[in-house]
Amino acid sequence: MSKREFQTEVSQLLQLIIHSLYSHPEIFLRELISNSSDALDKLRHLTLTDDAFKALPFVPRIDLELDEEKSTLTIADTGIGMNEEDLTSHLGTIARSGTKNFLSQLSGDAKRDSNLIGQFGVGFYSAFMVADRIEVVSRKAGEDKAWRWVSDGKTGFEIEPAEREVAGTTVLLHFNEEGKQYANSWRLQEVVKKYSNHIAFPIFLTYDKSEWNEAEKKSEKIRTTEQVNAASALWRRPKNELTADDYKELYKSISGDSQDPLFWFHTRAEGTLDYTTLFYVPAKAPLDLYRAEYKVGVKLYVKRVFIMDDAKELLPQYLRFVRGIIDSEDLPLNVSREILQQNRVLTSIRTASVKKILSELKSIAANQPDEYLKFIAEYNRPLKEGLYSDFANREALLDLVRFKSTKVEGLTSLADVKSRMKEGQKSIYIITGGGESLLRTSPLLEIYKKKDFEVLILDDDFDEIVFSGIDKYGDIDIKAVNKSSTSEDLKEESEPNREEALKPLLDKLKAALGDRVKDVRASVRLADSPSCIVSDEEEPSLQIQQMLRAMGQQDLPALKPTLEINPDHEIVRKLLTRSDDAITQDAAWMLLDQALLMEGAQLQDPAAFVHRLNRVLSLSL
Repeated sequence: MSKREFQTEVSQLLQLIIHSLYSHPEIFLRELISNSSDALDKLRHLTLTDDAFKALPFVPRIDLELDEEKSTLTIADTGIGMNEEDLTSHLGTIARSGTKNFLSQLSGDAKRDSNLIGQFGVGFYSAFMVADRIEVVSRKAGEDKAWRWVSDGKTGFEIEPAEREVAGTTVLLHFNEEGKQYANSWRLQEVVKKYSNHIAFPIFLTYDKSEWNEAEKKSEKIRTTEQVNAASALWRRPKNELTADDYKELYKSISGDSQDPLFWFHTRAEGTLDYTTLFYVPAKAPLDLYRAEYKVGVKLYVKRVFIMDDAKELLPQYLRFVRGIIDSEDLPLNVSREILQQNRVLTSIRTASVKKILSELKSIAANQPDEYLKFIAEYNRPLKEGLYSDFANREALLDLVRFKSTKVEGLTSLADVKSRMKEGQKSIYIITGGGESLLRTSPLLEIYKKKDFEVLILDDDFDEIVFSGIDKYGDIDIKAVNKSSTSEDLKEESEPNREEALKPLLDKLKAALGDRVKDVRASVRLADSPSCIVSDEEEPSLQIQQMLRAMGQQDLPALKPTLEINPDHEIVRKLLTRSDDAITQDAAWMLLDQALLMEGAQLQDPAAFVHRLNRVLSLSL
């Protein structure tokens, strides 16, 4: 038997792997099964491409054998195997002379260093978290000799000749106290289904199964072998081999949803990066869609091996309703959530995945409008979040979001709104700042109705924030009708300048209101109402101010609205002929207060409003 000692640096590295690299000891089984799967993949490739191996019998499988009494677990495969040289140099790259150079790159930050370790290929040694002794017997495909490698993970390792009937590798774990919890058939099946259910090769578990002996009226232990994984990475199969039922079955198994999904998008990318994605859109929005601690719906696999299902970095937050799988060939198995945030491979996959999802949704909107409306009924609001957070995909999202309108029943797209624009209409118009019923009755819409211009009703509470940063759809301006600049679109060249004729009244009204308003001016946007209020482009509406204060921002400065009055309204025309300053002063406040009420704002002084109202009533009776 050949005895070899670990170098000092290797011992340090091994301790780092065992104590810092992995947070869940159960992943030892994931690592060993993944190694077996890789070995099977390599031999399968050789039997298909190399004449020297085509004649070899190849029955791919992974066998787990549990001995509860001895507290041991064997993991065996029929893969490519290793010879003496391979066992020395490849059993985890840990025994190479370059280990010292590798250690010199370590920063002491376990989270960052774990990425380097993963690239170094030493996942096998995670088994020392649960075992105090590991034996490996391996025979390389095409060779007759087998070899045994033995180590306790501390003092070094030994290599000696051994016997194995066929090519492949057998790993025997002698569980330590930490590992004894895995000397349990139910626990092993649970771990396999969690991490390795879709490994493309069958995984069999041999264990002592309790069965009832009716004749002797007692339970007996029967040695049983059962397949414990699905053995089919469905998402890796060509789309033309899969049926709709295949996709639906996988969706229900990974999501826990009892309903069929609305849509699914299956993509296989090869080239600079090699990965597969399969994304689903649930028929109903997840219950936690609007909770800060929502459950991530996308699982990350590396080479068909489950890595994690709680990484919010896989897709942007506004697509948190998406369920599915990302399976990469280029990420390390031990990639952590912290590493994912800076990983270039995942960044590229994420960027391409978002574009793919949005592109597929656009295609559905064009070709299956009824189905798309079902989607919008559940997910229009998250798409609007994307308009605010995902600048790179804003144009695509603008095409996908749907809006209520003054022109059509139901919901409409910006593309359809653009196609319906009237001659002389310069912009696409929106109104924000309240519920739908309030917005539809707003005096700000009067001139648009008169001109037969369409206005979009944006009644979600965050619409104003979202659209404050969006000023164009393609080459068309988007303007809010409650912003002062919109009046420029409505002025007629032939219209006389009303400001001059109204100036004496405007000055009186402004003097009466003082610093309660920013300005008082003639309106071009009113048809039936005597007054309205508007704000400047950079200012939040009254509703946004109220919302911010409700959220605790009590120190917000009080913003002053601009009061616009309708020169054609009977009240305004009569005020022009009155010289009674007391009446004008009451009228000024009444015009402002009613405009505020129409905007859904609270009056600062309801008692003063009632007193003025009573005075006006007494004059009119």
